[in-house]
Amino acid sequence: MNVKVAIAGGGPAGMMLGFLLARAGIEAAVLEKHADFLRDFRGDTVHPSTLDIMWELGLLDAFLALPHSEITQFSGVVDDRVFPFVDLRNVPTHCKFLAFMPQWDFLNFLAAQGRRYPAFHLLMQTEATDTLKDGGKVAGIRASTPQGEVEIRAGLTVGADGRHSTLREAAQLPAKDFGAPIDVLWLRLPREPGDPGQVFGYIKNGKIFVMLMRDTYWQCAYVIPKGSFEAIQARGLEAFRAGVAQQAPFVADRVGALQSWDDVKLLTVQVDRLEKWYSDGLLFIGDAAHAMSPIGGVGINLAIQDAVAAANILYPALAAGRTPDLAAVQRRRTFPTVMTQRLQLLIQSTFMARILRAGSLPENQPRKPPVFLQAFKYFPLLRRIPARLIGVGFRPEHVHTPEV
Repeated sequence: MNVKVAIAGGGPAGMMLGFLLARAGIEAAVLEKHADFLRDFRGDTVHPSTLDIMWELGLLDAFLALPHSEITQFSGVVDDRVFPFVDLRNVPTHCKFLAFMPQWDFLNFLAAQGRRYPAFHLLMQTEATDTLKDGGKVAGIRASTPQGEVEIRAGLTVGADGRHSTLREAAQLPAKDFGAPIDVLWLRLPREPGDPGQVFGYIKNGKIFVMLMRDTYWQCAYVIPKGSFEAIQARGLEAFRAGVAQQAPFVADRVGALQSWDDVKLLTVQVDRLEKWYSDGLLFIGDAAHAMSPIGGVGINLAIQDAVAAANILYPALAAGRTPDLAAVQRRRTFPTVMTQRLQLLIQSTFMARILRAGSLPENQPRKPPVFLQAFKYFPLLRRIPARLIGVGFRPEHVHTPEV
């Protein structure tokens, strides 16, 4: 296959970029290594900035017709005291809420929209294994399929294949690893009609337990110290269930849904960033360019913003048959990436690390709620600050590519 743009990775960044380019008449192939998008415990948060993009594309009504839930406010529960800290009702966007939607529905929606354009090619069960080279320039992707190896030749190759990017490893571009003191255990628990409404997180006894409301279940994130999962497993599944029940007592009668450790998925948290996002004929976006912490659930939305900015910058040159300015994509997206990572690292190293350290304190020693949570409770206007950071971000992008 010969295309203008070959994109490794059928996640949010890759699918959005492929769709936008094909919509503008630029032939693009998106390679997805799996047979479908059905993967548990992928980011399911669709923020107001992403919903604005759907509105600009004229797709918002169709998108929101898919099953989803809408949240306008978040609270934290610290030692059984409720602290509201995010209020999205005043963010400067068309949708003043955060939508929770399974990522496979989001990706299937983008795929369906992309297939409306003849320039869009989605290659399922096609795993990028290496880049193709023409002299010193990247000239496409070598990939494996159930039928054997294939070559997709392209004027531009984009790595959007996530934090464990195969193309990034092949390119050997230098990266900065900022470290993380935490890992996250993802799990599901049944949800019942009488359950409390959306509460972002439960903080108790030096532990952080986040619960995201779905239609019939809770998607939960249990924050643990970095590298401690094996020790948790050694203490046994029953002890882990008891720990979950202690954090959120209203689910104590349902922790039996965790029947084995297969029901608990480890997310090894990493925060890093390529020093240079491109080489001759090759560009990285999304987690392949900058792995984000799960704090705030902003990773999927930052990846989509990357894709929109990349399409805006690449389109004029690609349409005119010129070599696009790949450095311009990095220049455009560096500021929001750096600022978001700095904020995440600050929260990790101060707020979260402090809470986890508190877990080693004697049971009878008082634990004060973080000062900023107390401030948000008593000064409601302050809740607009995290709402703006989470819902909109530092540099929201807007669609400038045409529909051809």
